[in-house]
Amino acid sequence: MTNGWRALRRGESVLERRKLLERAHERFVDDRSPQLAGDPELRDRFAQASAVRTVVLESWLRSRRLTIDPDGIPQRPSLSEAQLTEMRATHPIGSVLPVVSRLLLDEASESGFIVAVGDASGRLLWVDGDRTLRSQAEEMGFRAGMDWSEQAVGTSAPGSALALDHAIQVLGAEHYSRAVHPWSCTAAPVHDPGSGAIIGVIDVTGGDGAASPHLMPLMEATLAAVEAELQLVALRRRIELDRGARNRSSAAPSRSRAATGATHGAPQSLPRLVVLGREPALLEHLGGAEPVSGRHAEILLALAAAPQGLSARALAEAVYGAQGSERTLRPEMVRLRRWLERHCVELDLSSKPYRLVPGIRIDAHETLEAIGRGAHRLALAAYEGPVLPTSRAPIAEQLRASVDATLREAMLQWAGPDPLFAYAQSWASDDVQVWETLLQVLPALSPKRARVVARLEHLARDTS
Repeated sequence: MTNGWRALRRGESVLERRKLLERAHERFVDDRSPQLAGDPELRDRFAQASAVRTVVLESWLRSRRLTIDPDGIPQRPSLSEAQLTEMRATHPIGSVLPVVSRLLLDEASESGFIVAVGDASGRLLWVDGDRTLRSQAEEMGFRAGMDWSEQAVGTSAPGSALALDHAIQVLGAEHYSRAVHPWSCTAAPVHDPGSGAIIGVIDVTGGDGAASPHLMPLMEATLAAVEAELQLVALRRRIELDRGARNRSSAAPSRSRAATGATHGAPQSLPRLVVLGREPALLEHLGGAEPVSGRHAEILLALAAAPQGLSARALAEAVYGAQGSERTLRPEMVRLRRWLERHCVELDLSSKPYRLVPGIRIDAHETLEAIGRGAHRLALAAYEGPVLPTSRAPIAEQLRASVDATLREAMLQWAGPDPLFAYAQSWASDDVQVWETLLQVLPALSPKRARVVARLEHLARDTS
């Protein structure tokens, strides 16, 4: 396996291989030859060291040229909390995380590994798996928001997989940074099924087993499933675009293509409002992603729930409550129209009745649809918190209650032990029924049972 961990020689142990790699690494980083990645003398000398694979040596040479400090670790996140939240909400891999969880994370968690997903630049967006291991990995800067490209840390599975555009396994001291020598990892780039461009990377990190040969087929199977799911997502988006184009054409046949914002030969994508756990909400559209003020987000929610349109009175009640005034609503609609125009959002806000053309998607509606078709892992992965948490608009409170109640019921009735455990930890920490149900469905020998029992005892003490 040329891209993976070279098979051990007869009688050679992993420990012996590690020691050989450590000695080779020390000689390499202490070498005072000219620091050129193409230095033939340096390449020839280390290419003859049986412990160092060619793919690793070439990465070391690139790291040397980049003047990477072998004693350094990432100190400051490459992404701020706000940027990380936005990237998670908009990155295409976010929509297929349940596939990664089903095929890789469950296996990794049981084996004592952690799974990371990063973008095409090597910045980690999600890190999950064994909690103790995650905490240890954070000490060397391996956590969400950090840059793990070769340009930042030198040789590592996620960074080198992106640099080489193929899967790779890195064992112990094959890492350029000494701080990562206790770890091993397997990583592979994720490609956009349409363009073939790299859009991210998936990585498994842990002990020696994280670079064992059996992990490579599992990684390849996960990649195939992820890219197939991305194709399905793209297909559904094209169907949505076609439907939106037909709706736009039937709703306003007399308007020019320029007036509707359509481009020649291709319909436009429906904007998407992200409201789960968000305040302010985020409006994703072809021009980018924009934070949306509370009142504007509430209006968009109300209109999304009524694609045929709402009267001024009905819209005012949905946003302001029974005491809502059309007089208060109208200037707000003027401001919203201007906001949409200023940010070049592909939406027309018509009146009599108030209506969005061609329409808008809501992440909370997508979560309800996922639950409805039995995709409980997808729904849980997409759920980032209550709808517009502090909003008191009737439309927001109704949707918030609907999503939370539907997700809870789905978790209790149909979810397996792993998603139910994840739900309990993240969103139902004080829900006794959820923890009691979890205790019933967990396997008798599951190590998670001890944590569930401890949580139930804590809840019992709080209520006594």
